[in-house]
Amino acid sequence: MAVTHDVPPQLDELVSTAHRIRQAIESVIEGKSDAVRLTLTVLLAEGHLLIEDVPGVGKTMLAKALARSIDCPVRRVQFTPDLLPSDITGVSAYNQQTREFEFKPGPVFANIVVGDEINRASPKTQSALLECMEEHQVTVDGRTYQLDAPFMVIATQNPIEMEGTYPLPEAQRDRFTARVAMGYPEPHAELEMLDVHGGTSPLDKLQPVATTAEVRALIEAVRGVYVSQAVKKYAIDLVVATRHSPDLRLGASPRSTLQLVRAARAHAALTGRDYVIPDDLQDLAIPVLAHRLLPSVEAQGQRRLPEQVVTDLIRRVPVPETRAS
Repeated sequence: MAVTHDVPPQLDELVSTAHRIRQAIESVIEGKSDAVRLTLTVLLAEGHLLIEDVPGVGKTMLAKALARSIDCPVRRVQFTPDLLPSDITGVSAYNQQTREFEFKPGPVFANIVVGDEINRASPKTQSALLECMEEHQVTVDGRTYQLDAPFMVIATQNPIEMEGTYPLPEAQRDRFTARVAMGYPEPHAELEMLDVHGGTSPLDKLQPVATTAEVRALIEAVRGVYVSQAVKKYAIDLVVATRHSPDLRLGASPRSTLQLVRAARAHAALTGRDYVIPDDLQDLAIPVLAHRLLPSVEAQGQRRLPEQVVTDLIRRVPVPETRAS
């Protein structure tokens, strides 16, 4: 029997605010409701999003639409081969008037940081994001600076343009809560795009529909979503199964278990539930786990993608029963 709880008032407010943000984004991004919903899920799960797809399908547009829908500081970084770590984190500069070094914050000191074509920067520059994505802080010249909440990195990359790019290291990929692929729009959505985007960009008319304080309150409400021991164990079973799969030479990390449960909380809250069910984990398993996995040589030879492996594991791992409490 399914769990039945009274929906608290803050969840009603969460659903309403999230709906406004979603409508604002979808006024710019045509026919990609699943991608928009996943983006909101990652935001409320206090995570980071990797948008990976071919050029021209709206990766940067999705990131910008989310950023403009919320009234908060937003910075965009165009990743290039000559970009330095200090160009992201900031640098200590000598002030001749005070005769002291002053810290000049970099673009990472914003609530939403859009990293465009992240794999065009060197691994050294990419590593500048590791600390801030995991610990929400930046250390420069031995001094640590805290980042304001909410903090979200939205990075884009093109999977087929390999000239002049650096593949993301495993440690970097593991810090992204989820990966989403935009995909090509349906013909009717592309036709509507020609009508709407033909003259001016809809981003120019997009106004914020939520404040930073509202987003913080939504994140706090998501933290209170209930996860039973059975569902937690199911999340662990799914992740552990990736580590023992013969089709994978690198399974999912313990960090991925934590982020899978956090994302499931946000997924449930967006549905109006204050508790997580196994379906939430199943819906998020591919976007949260697949980009962290490395296929074995045999799986590569058979052209088995990590997404296919995760789908098979979802079918095989026993699903727990949820009972009324």
